[in-house]
Amino acid sequence: MKNNLIEVCAAHVQSALAAQEGGAKRVELCDNLYEGGTTPSYAAIKIAREKLEIGLNVMIRPRGSDFCYSDLEFELMKEDIRICKQLGADGIVFGILLPDGNVDIARTNQLIELARPMSMTFHRAFDMTPDPFKALEEIIKLGIDRILTAGQKNTVPEGIELISELVKQAGDRIIIMPGSGINEQNIREIRDKSGAREFHLTGRKPVQSRMIYRKEGIFMGGLSEIPEFEINLTDPERIRNIVGLVNYY
Repeated sequence: MKNNLIEVCAAHVQSALAAQEGGAKRVELCDNLYEGGTTPSYAAIKIAREKLEIGLNVMIRPRGSDFCYSDLEFELMKEDIRICKQLGADGIVFGILLPDGNVDIARTNQLIELARPMSMTFHRAFDMTPDPFKALEEIIKLGIDRILTAGQKNTVPEGIELISELVKQAGDRIIIMPGSGINEQNIREIRDKSGAREFHLTGRKPVQSRMIYRKEGIFMGGLSEIPEFEINLTDPERIRNIVGLVNYY
């Protein structure tokens, strides 16, 4: 048995608890997965910390879309980091880029200084950089603990070759954690091809709303693709299965 780590991306406290039940070792708590994840509420962080015994990392992202932030958005990020530290989070997950797509080293360094001694993950903003190997070296130099990446593709299976190269270049200097599109069917192949030892996934299943009356034709998010009467929650059985698969050869 190997000590590979499964981190579950949880958009609800309920999902975070399901991840723990399934044997995950860490949760990335966020909100708004349809936008790639944003900062969860104060209440969500507080209650998750009270109820979780496993690691709790919190997404620091004030909005969806790109990763080039205004001065006001940067202030929000700093305040959210202070809140995470106050509430006892184990780590934060963030990423800031310059308009040219390179890592915003100056601002990233400010967040690092504010966040210490919490663990730090540079999220998939990494996948939007023009030169992943340059970005890797910059992030290592900054002292960040890990990089979450799909290998600059939409999913890990698509980006597996680059992920493998990044793992080799990183060595023991930083953790490369593949994330996006990982499931029971591909976790072992991703583990073997990438050489990674930490993996990021949701392990979700759709759960129907308790609503009996269902108004048709109105979409609160403005998109018919986002279901109004269904919520995706982490399935502890799926997590338990994935943990077993990734840790046994």
